[in-house]
Amino acid sequence: MASSGEETSSGSPGRAGSGTEPTSPESAAACSTQLDSTEDFEVLEEDEDDLSELPPLEDMGRARGPQQEDAQSSEQGQREAAEDPQEWLDVLGSGLLKKKTLVSGQGVESRPRKGQEVTVRLRATLEDGTVVEENPSLTFTLGDCDVLQALDLCVQLMEMRETALITSDAKYCYGAQGRSPDIPPNAPLTLEVELLEVQDAPDLELLSGKEKIGLANRKRERGNFYYQQADYVLAINSYDIALKVIGSSSKVDFTPDEEAELLDVKVKCLNNLAASQLKLDHYEAALKSCNLVLEHQPGNIKALFRKGKVLAQQGEYREAIPILKAALKLEPSNKTIHAELSKLVKKHADQKTVETEMYRKMLGNPSASSTPVKCKDKLTWSIPWKWLFGATAIALGGVALSVVIAARN
Repeated sequence: MASSGEETSSGSPGRAGSGTEPTSPESAAACSTQLDSTEDFEVLEEDEDDLSELPPLEDMGRARGPQQEDAQSSEQGQREAAEDPQEWLDVLGSGLLKKKTLVSGQGVESRPRKGQEVTVRLRATLEDGTVVEENPSLTFTLGDCDVLQALDLCVQLMEMRETALITSDAKYCYGAQGRSPDIPPNAPLTLEVELLEVQDAPDLELLSGKEKIGLANRKRERGNFYYQQADYVLAINSYDIALKVIGSSSKVDFTPDEEAELLDVKVKCLNNLAASQLKLDHYEAALKSCNLVLEHQPGNIKALFRKGKVLAQQGEYREAIPILKAALKLEPSNKTIHAELSKLVKKHADQKTVETEMYRKMLGNPSASSTPVKCKDKLTWSIPWKWLFGATAIALGGVALSVVIAARN
C-alpha cells in the first residue's frame, strides 16, 4: 500500500524509449526494480627535495626495440589525441560532461530538435572498459529525459550519422545509487553513440488506446527511475509528461477497457507525483495532486494518507486527523497509518493546550488560586463597613445640626 511508486521502473537507457529490451539477462534484471515498499507515511606537506636531476621516467628500465618503440609511440599518439582538449566539447562548462566527434555527420542543419524522436546505437562502458550497455537501436524522445541525462543532452549536439564519444560523471548517469548489479555507485560512464535516425514525434491525437497507454506508462516508469535516484525534480517532469499524454485530446475512439486502463495510469501518475512533491516540500502542489486522485477514487488509501500528511505538515491537525482515520478504516492493519495518526493526535492535543493557555492570557481570565481573587474577597467584606461608617457620620452630623438650631432659638 505504502509504496511511493505503483509499478516497476526502468533503470536502463534501453528501456526508456521505444520499449526495446536490454540485450542481456543481467540488464533485463536490472530494469525490473521497484520503488521503496515503505513510505515516510525517510593537507599533506609538499616535498621540497630537488628532483630536477632525476632522469625522465620513460628512460628508466630496459632498452626497447624499434617495434616496441613504434607501438608505444602509436598508442601514445592515440592517447594524446583522445585527451586533446581542442577536440573535446565541454557540454556544460564544468568538465563533468564532454563530447568528442569520432565520425563526422551530415552537417549542423541535420541536428535533431527537442521533441523529435531519435534512434541511436549505444555502447556504454565503465572506466575499466567493462561493457554495461549495448543497444543497436535505441529510440527515445529528445528532451523528455527518457534516457540518461548525459545521452539526452549530448545527442542534441550531434549531426545525422555522426558517431561521438561521451564521457560523463556519475551525476548525469546513474548517480550515487548506481544500477545493480553491473554499475556501482558514483560510477562515471563512457558512451559511444551513433545517431541513426531522426523523425517527428507521433501525433498524440492519432494514437490508439494501446499506444497512448504504452507511451504514458513509459513516461511514468521513467519518473519511477528518477524517484529511485532521489532526483525528484526529474521525476515530477516525467510524471507531468505522462499526464499530458493521458489528458491529450484524441481523434480515435477507445474501448471502455482502454478508458479504464488510462484512468488507472493517470491515478498512479498523480499518486507518484504527490509523493515526489512531498519530498520537495511542495505542499500545495501535493495537496492538489491528492485531491485529483480522490475525485476519481474517493477511497484511494495512498491519496488519503498523503493528503493527511500534507495537512499535518501545514499544521492543519484538525483537518488531517479525520482523513487519516478514513484511510485507517479502509485498511485497519496498516502500521504506517496507525503510527502517523497516533503522532498527529498527540500533536493536536499539545496544540490545543497551547491555544487554551494563550486564550486565557489574552482574555485575562485568572485562575481560582490567583492573588486577584483574594483581593476580590477582601473587597467584598470592606464595602459594608464603609457604608456603615458613612451612615453613622451622617446621623451624627444631623444630631449636631439639630442641637445648634435649638440653641439659637
